[in-house]
Amino acid sequence: MKLIVKLIAAASLVACAGATFAQSGETVKLVRIDPLTGLLGPVGVSQFKGYQFFAEKFSGKGNPAGVNFEISAIDNKLSPAESLNALKAAIDQGARYIIQGNGSSVALALVDAVQKHNARNPGKEVIYLNDSAVDPDLTNSKCNYWHFRFDADTSMKMEAVASYIKTQPEVKKIYFLNQNYSHGHQVVKFGKEAISRKRPDIEFVGEDLHPLAQTRDFAPYIAKIKASGADTVITGNWGSDLSLLIKAANQGGYNGKFFTYYAGVTGTPSAMGTNGEGRVYQIAYNHYNMGGQMDKWMKEFNAKYDDDFYTGSTIRIFEMLGAAMAKAKSTDPVKVAAAMEGLKVASYNGEVEMRKTDHQLQQKLYMSVWQKASAKYPYSPEKTGMTMVPVAEYPNYVSSTPTSCDMKRP
Repeated sequence: MKLIVKLIAAASLVACAGATFAQSGETVKLVRIDPLTGLLGPVGVSQFKGYQFFAEKFSGKGNPAGVNFEISAIDNKLSPAESLNALKAAIDQGARYIIQGNGSSVALALVDAVQKHNARNPGKEVIYLNDSAVDPDLTNSKCNYWHFRFDADTSMKMEAVASYIKTQPEVKKIYFLNQNYSHGHQVVKFGKEAISRKRPDIEFVGEDLHPLAQTRDFAPYIAKIKASGADTVITGNWGSDLSLLIKAANQGGYNGKFFTYYAGVTGTPSAMGTNGEGRVYQIAYNHYNMGGQMDKWMKEFNAKYDDDFYTGSTIRIFEMLGAAMAKAKSTDPVKVAAAMEGLKVASYNGEVEMRKTDHQLQQKLYMSVWQKASAKYPYSPEKTGMTMVPVAEYPNYVSSTPTSCDMKRP
């Protein structure tokens, strides 16, 4: 296993061969600020296990810089205000690398706080590594030099959703149901724009926004969807907001399709069960049957934690940091941020690039659908006997979207 990791790291496109790395052996502290309690806590807890698992895999000889990664977590209770307190606590603990992803409302608050901290504290700069917050504004109108996003943003994913729906003539009436914060609003905005462009015949028959992580009964929303005549629902919901929605759809007898961003995340596989077969889709940068090294990691992770690993951006963060620190010959965030701009690495499913213009990772996307596990696609999340089967792949040049970012560099 360590040999394979080493080979992947060595495949980095960074020209580091023969260099002397003064930072080799240093410990790099990372703090993840995300919910560990509440309705969405199970997602954050599962993701943090992924960081612990891969910090060990990518430390020392597992990265080209030879550094050791030390990861800890602070519960922000999904609150922007709590997140700002957590950021201060992390910095006080000596962390120079902050990770967050669940909730674009939190991400927008952290981007602003990190920018102000770095401006006021030269020599003590921190970098914000975003693994999941997908509001396009973060790499467009509100882009920031110290922020790097490793997930694909809402507009990128919706381009792929619209491209797939273009091939599905049975989709004729769409209903948008989303969480009432920036991410949910963006799903509706970009969904209407992209689908209207690629399938102008489709009718949008309704839309609803509900409070984030507060709704326990989605039955009234399912009743409205059925009354609208929608054959398809598009939702960016995640965590309990998606699992409870799918559960209510199954109980309410709604048999239409769901196009989601996060069907593979904690809780939703069990909610889908066999009732979701063939009609719940997910657009993402990975899925449960990637093959190769990813399969081996996922099996090992499952055996160690009795849990499923699904946040592949965790791996990309360690790959990028190791490569950037080798390129910079330093762990100083100022030098690492500069090294990470435009950096390309060979990852678990091909080359990815941190676009210099806006710090948005360029990567391929997959459309997958919930089906019975098989010999070809065997991984069964939450021991459901089901899995996500890939049905379409969109290369980097297809999934990429333009940016309006006017990056201000220090």
